[in-house]
Amino acid sequence: MIIGTAGHVDHGKTTLVKALTGIDTDRLKEEKVRGITIDLGFAYLPSENGDILGFVDVPGHESLVHTMLAGASSIDFAFLVVAADDGLMPQTREHLAIIDLLGIGRGIVAITKIDTVAPERIVEVSQQLRDVLKGTTLENAELVPVSALTGQGVGELRQRLVAASNEMPRRSAEGRFRMAIDRSFTLTGVGVVVTGTVLSGCALIDDHFMVSPTGLYARIRSMHVQNRSAKSARAGDRCALNLVGDGITKENLRRGDVVVDADLHAPTCRIDASLRLLPSEPKAIRQWLPVRLHHASTEVGAHIALLSDEPLAPGMQADVQLVLDRPIAAAILDRFVIRDVSARRTVGGGRFIDLRAPSRHRRTSERQAQRAALGLPDHTRALSALLTNPPFVWDISNFMRDRARPESEERRLIDELDLTVLETASARFVLAPEYWDRFEHDVADKLATFHAENPDLQGIGREKLRLLLELRLDPLPFGLALTRLAAAGSLVLDGAFVRLASHVARMSPEDEESWAIIEPILGGDNRFRPPRVRDIATAVERPERNIRKLLKLAARMGRVDEVAMDHFFLRATVGEMVQIVADLSADARDGRFTAAQFRDRVTNGRKVAIQVLNFFDRHGLTLNRNDLRRVNRHRLELFGPLVHSSEPNNGRESSPVGRPDFKSG
Repeated sequence: MIIGTAGHVDHGKTTLVKALTGIDTDRLKEEKVRGITIDLGFAYLPSENGDILGFVDVPGHESLVHTMLAGASSIDFAFLVVAADDGLMPQTREHLAIIDLLGIGRGIVAITKIDTVAPERIVEVSQQLRDVLKGTTLENAELVPVSALTGQGVGELRQRLVAASNEMPRRSAEGRFRMAIDRSFTLTGVGVVVTGTVLSGCALIDDHFMVSPTGLYARIRSMHVQNRSAKSARAGDRCALNLVGDGITKENLRRGDVVVDADLHAPTCRIDASLRLLPSEPKAIRQWLPVRLHHASTEVGAHIALLSDEPLAPGMQADVQLVLDRPIAAAILDRFVIRDVSARRTVGGGRFIDLRAPSRHRRTSERQAQRAALGLPDHTRALSALLTNPPFVWDISNFMRDRARPESEERRLIDELDLTVLETASARFVLAPEYWDRFEHDVADKLATFHAENPDLQGIGREKLRLLLELRLDPLPFGLALTRLAAAGSLVLDGAFVRLASHVARMSPEDEESWAIIEPILGGDNRFRPPRVRDIATAVERPERNIRKLLKLAARMGRVDEVAMDHFFLRATVGEMVQIVADLSADARDGRFTAAQFRDRVTNGRKVAIQVLNFFDRHGLTLNRNDLRRVNRHRLELFGPLVHSSEPNNGRESSPVGRPDFKSG
C-alpha cells in the first residue's frame, strides 16, 4: 500500500513519518536548513506479514502544491496531518480538496502536536475536522491524536496503518504497464534510475518499454520494489527502475514522463473530460479559460473549451474539452486536477473521457452519446454503448489502448459481443452483429433499387452508395465492409463502382452488335492509341453521333473510359496503363516519373500520353507537381485490380491487321 501525506506546511508530516518508519524523508540540503519539505520524500515501513508500506511525503507550502500533486496522484491511502495548535489551515483545505478530486477513498487523519495543547483543544479540532470532512471521500476516516515528540499515539497510528494495508485489496495487474516518473537520477556503477508508482500492469527485468511522450525506447536492467531488489513489479508498487537504451539519460527523463508498454505510446494534447468545479471557486468557468493541468506526475498548461453554451458554475460538473500546450501520456478514466495559472488555488478536477477528442463538431448529439459511452468504467458496457450510436463502428485496438487494456481482453470482447471485425494493418474496426446485418441488407436493397432504375449501368459509385445508406460508416471502414461483402460473393467491386454479383449491365441487341464491331478497333496493338469517335465512325461507316452515344453507354457500363473528349480507351487498357505508371513510380528512386518516360513505355506519342496522365491526375491516381508525377497508392485499383505480373508494351510498333491504320488524333 502506498500512503501519501497531506496537510499544511509545518504541521509535522515529515516528523511523523520519521517517527513511524525511522526514515527522514527530507534528503535535500535546503530542506535541512529551512526545516520544511521542498520535494517529494519517500520512506518504507515493513509489517509483520512481510508486506511493505510505502510513504510519499509531500510538501505543504502553498507554492509547492504542484509538487504535492505529483506525489498524491498515484497513492492508495491518504494520510492527512493537522496540527492541534493551528487547526485547519488553507493548505489543509486545499490538500483535502485534491484528495477528494483524485477519488482517494481510503485514509486516516492524524492530529499532531497534541503535547502542546490542552485536551479541550483536541476535541475542538476533531469537531472542525468532522465538519470539513463531511461530503468528501474521507468523510469516514478515523481521527488519531499523536505526538511525534513524545511518541504518544504513534504506536496506535502505526497499527491502524498496517491494518488498513492488510484490508486493502491489491490492485489488479491485468492492464498494460504504466509508471509515472516522479524522480530521475544517476547512480555510480548503475546508471540512470527513475522512480514512480506503477499505475497499471506489470514489468519484469529485461522487458522493453517506451518513455512517453518523448518516444525513447528503454530496457529495464534492474529494479527495486518497495525499497528492495526485485525481479518484477506490478500495479500499486513503488518502484525504482534502472533503464538503459539510446537517449536514456538523466537529462532526457523528467518528472511527468511515463514508462509505458510500447503499444500504449500515443501522446495526446486534446482530451474530452468530465470536470467538477469546486464550490469554493469565486466565479464560473467561461470559454477558453487558461489553467494548469495536473495528471499523474506531470503538469502542463491547458485551456478549457466548454461543450455547452452556459458557463460552468461553482460546485457543478460538466463535460469539457481540455486543449493542452504539449502532449501527455494518459489513459481514459485517469483522474486529473486543474489549478489557476498563477498556481495559487485548486480550481477543480475530474476524469479523462476521450483522448482523441475532435476539434470540430464537439457539441453534436453524436459526440454527447460517444462521451457518455466512453465514460463508463466497465469496458464491455462502454464498447457496447459506442457500437449502438453513430458511427456504429469503432477501432477496438485504439479503444483498448486508450484504456491500457491487454490484447487478450480485446479478443475476449470480440468473442463475448460476437463482433464483426474489419481489419487493416493499422486498425481493427468492429461492428455489433445487429448493425452488421442491417448494413448488409441495406447495401443489398440500395444496389437492387439502383440496378432496377439503371439496368444499363455498370454499378453505383462507392461514395454515392455510402451516402445513400442508413448506416453511414466512415470511408475507411466502409471500404473494408464492401471488401468483406465482395469476398463473401454478395457483391462485386468494379474499380470505383459497386454492383450486385447477379447484376450484368446489358446493351440492347442492336447496340451489342455495334459494340462487337467497335471493341476490336479499340484493342489489339493499337490499344494505347485508339482512334477517336470521328475516325471510328468513318471506318465503320456509321453516323458519328451514334458511335459517340454507344461509347458513352459503354463508359457508363465500365467497358471503356473517356480519357479525353471523344477519345475512349478500353477499361482493360486503362488498367494496363495504371500498372505501367505504378511500375514507373516503383522503379524511380524518389517515386516520381516524367511524361516522357510514360510515353516511351506506351509508344502512343506525347499528346496522347499527356491526355492519359491528365486523366489519371483528375481521378487522383497520379499527383502532378512541376511535370513530375508520383502515384497515389490508395487509388491504384480505381479501374480494377492491379495485375503486378503484367508487362508494359515496351515500345512495340505495329498496325492492326485487316483494318484501317487510324491516326491517334
